[in-house]
Amino acid sequence: MPQANRLARTTCPYCGVGCGVTATLENGQLIAVEGDREHPANYGRLCVKGTALHETLGEQGRLLKPRVDGKEVSWEQALTTTAERLQAQRSAHGPQSVAAYLSGQLLTEDYYVANKLFKGFLGTPHLDTNSRLCMASAVAGYKRAFGADAVPCSYEDLEEAELVVLVGSNLAWNHPVLYQRLKVAKERNPLMRVVVIDPRVTDTCEIADLYLGIRPGSDAYLFNGLLAWMADHKRLDSVYLERHTEGLDDALSAARQNSEESASSVEAVARECDVDPERLETFYYWFASQLHVVTLYSQGVNQSSSGTDKCNAIINCHLAGGKIGLPGAGPFSITGQPNAMGGREVGGLANQLAAHMDYHTPGARELVSRFWTTKHLTPALPDAPGYKAVELFDAIERGEITALWVMATNPAVSMPDGEKVRRALAKCPLVIVSECVANTDLLPFADIVLPASGWSEKDGTVTNSERRVSRQRGMLSPPGEAKHDWWILCEVAKRLGVGEAFDYTHPWEIFDEHARLSGYENSGDTQRLFDISGLAGLGQAAYDALAPIQWPVTQQAPRGTARLFEDGRFATANGRAKLLPITPRPPAQPLSDDYPLRLNTGRVRDQWHTMTRTARSPRLMNHRAEPFMELHPDDAAQAGLTDQSLATLTATAGEYRGRVRVSNAQRRGEVFVPMHWTDCFTKQGRSGALIQGYTDPLSGQPEAKQGAVAVSKLPIAWQATLLLANEFDAPPSPWCRSDYWARIPMASCTRWQLADSQPVNDWLAQVEAWCGVSASLWCDDPATGRLRAAGVVNGRLRWWLMVGPPDELPGLAWLEARFNDATLETQHRRRLLAGCDDGAVDTGPVVCSCHQVGQASIVKAIHAGDTSVEALGARLACGTQCGSCLPELKAILEEERPHARAKQTANTEVA
Repeated sequence: MPQANRLARTTCPYCGVGCGVTATLENGQLIAVEGDREHPANYGRLCVKGTALHETLGEQGRLLKPRVDGKEVSWEQALTTTAERLQAQRSAHGPQSVAAYLSGQLLTEDYYVANKLFKGFLGTPHLDTNSRLCMASAVAGYKRAFGADAVPCSYEDLEEAELVVLVGSNLAWNHPVLYQRLKVAKERNPLMRVVVIDPRVTDTCEIADLYLGIRPGSDAYLFNGLLAWMADHKRLDSVYLERHTEGLDDALSAARQNSEESASSVEAVARECDVDPERLETFYYWFASQLHVVTLYSQGVNQSSSGTDKCNAIINCHLAGGKIGLPGAGPFSITGQPNAMGGREVGGLANQLAAHMDYHTPGARELVSRFWTTKHLTPALPDAPGYKAVELFDAIERGEITALWVMATNPAVSMPDGEKVRRALAKCPLVIVSECVANTDLLPFADIVLPASGWSEKDGTVTNSERRVSRQRGMLSPPGEAKHDWWILCEVAKRLGVGEAFDYTHPWEIFDEHARLSGYENSGDTQRLFDISGLAGLGQAAYDALAPIQWPVTQQAPRGTARLFEDGRFATANGRAKLLPITPRPPAQPLSDDYPLRLNTGRVRDQWHTMTRTARSPRLMNHRAEPFMELHPDDAAQAGLTDQSLATLTATAGEYRGRVRVSNAQRRGEVFVPMHWTDCFTKQGRSGALIQGYTDPLSGQPEAKQGAVAVSKLPIAWQATLLLANEFDAPPSPWCRSDYWARIPMASCTRWQLADSQPVNDWLAQVEAWCGVSASLWCDDPATGRLRAAGVVNGRLRWWLMVGPPDELPGLAWLEARFNDATLETQHRRRLLAGCDDGAVDTGPVVCSCHQVGQASIVKAIHAGDTSVEALGARLACGTQCGSCLPELKAILEEERPHARAKQTANTEVA
């Protein structure tokens, strides 16, 4: 008998905004999602990735059984082998030969157990996380200034600010829901101003009152200049500085040495940053004149060899102006991952112990040891911090670390100097991988593979960018034999003989211990800011019902704490915030004649990390279907490249191939590439292969935003598009020997974009050799080298091929639907080579992923008179759901309005 639908509340697993999600379940399946209207992070909004979450579920492509040495085994054998091999490495080479590399995708409860096992009972300090790649510099900056890893702001502060400064953040694409909140706030408050500081003109600039397209890596010059300008123009808050801070004189002295000329010279700073002096001084005046200022910064600041200093240069200006601890004010680092902050809370960084205590925190090692001691077991905590991410893989390559356990991340793709990381993984005697997806770049290096649960199955908590703890609830059973990460760790701990310290039966017990540790001996002069002891003792029912809440949560603040430092007291020994002297440094990766272009890497709107989840939703693949590189028109022309041609980027560390996107949004001499593509989706399209392993000396965060590359045309004799029935799509495929390929999952088939330098003399023979099915229909034009063909077996379409550049493709929705036909109808068979129904119009590249609205349809509607976003939404529905495409819609409107007016004028004159 069918079950009635039920609703469940959970949290989105993508970015650090931490949106609440309401899921609809029917007969044991999750059939729909929408934004949770009561969740304080998003109030019902979701971005396009969030709205597609239910499309990413299912057993297909999931890791279902444990494997040891390439063979499927029982859980008992997998767990026993894991424990035995870990212990063997530990016995042979010592505790510090063992390491773990975790992820901001893990839940807090998973993180807590992993940290406790590795640091507390295996005795190794070498446990780090991929949060090192995105948030470590922001963390170090906060700790230096405030004495704690404590984001002072709430999302409401963005809505209450008079000035919002976005630095190194494409908020519209990377944190779309927060962008929408800011946009609405700006519409409601005409006096609010927004400044965007970014080398690229991004969609975020759509709401900017002022844009500063600075030279990559020059952020510290800019904010040092601001500090000096504030001092020179008597805009410092001397009362706040005297009562609540220290270090102004040294910070100001360093700021005045910004360049050969005085830093108070706007012209000198403008030259360093390569911006217009008048626009720069306008920003300085706006910042200095307003009290309620939020500076929101992200990876463009953090991912630098001097990222910590850049963060502190920003914080210095807020402290100097007293722009902190107030509604609508503060330096706000926006988190990249859904639980990067939760991982830091439990000690997931190599320089941490637990509960925001570091190795150098007085008495911390003894405190944690006392808390984790059981009746028969005493922890063996390390004496000093472990290796940070880049150092960790260097130690593996040296043979110093001989056992590595990776959970919920893909360092074979995401780490800088990717080829070096792969050599280290191949050399490591023991690699254990906990993973939920069956095909990733990391799995070939694994000796032991443990199938883990994923979103909708995992049960625990996450903490978002504003310190808000939310429940991520398990709604479905894990497929196959997949297990929760905390359970796997506990079972291995039992087989290592330390099970007494890991006797958990439910996530709430882990969370309860985590909450109790946060409040353990946490009072008096040594009081720690991170404290959720008010959530200890909830019990399972209250834990299951836990509503989103911001820490600290204590007896004094049982409902949480929205904003920190309102009383001007900080978490330093003397209660004062510190201004730091900052000496700007250029990027560590120098430009040269061989590598003259500055490389920038980042996310795109519809994808997440290495696409293991987002690529399971075909509509998310339509906005940017292939790896690409964005170049300024002058740089493209100099290299002999045109829009949509194929090119190669080379660096000292490796190579990247992708499709060219010519864009005036790029500065001259600079190039942008996305971070998402892996060897599972393309050939040589990993951005990490281009980045050298330079890191910030304090935070250990890699410099992923300022690489050095050269661009050249990829020599090709042909390009082709191959659509394949899904049962034929089993990589490695023979066409993957081509010089370029990109695999694009679709709902009913798989699309492959191919190119190669070697001519094909007989395409029909070639495609038959590839697919094992001969052509049933074909037409060709030898003069132009164009060909279209299709393979049909027993009335079913098995493959479709077009030889020619992809800009000659028809819209593929009609063709894709034909792969679902049990038997092709006669009229459909006749139209196969055309690739569309009779009279069908190509809708163009997808702009609105929610409703699959293409650019050609949008342009046609504009020319028909729909010259506003609202009119386009009414006609086509684009922009009416998540809003992520609104900046792109406005850009198209700006470009096409003059053509539309000209057309309408011409029509009027004719009439």
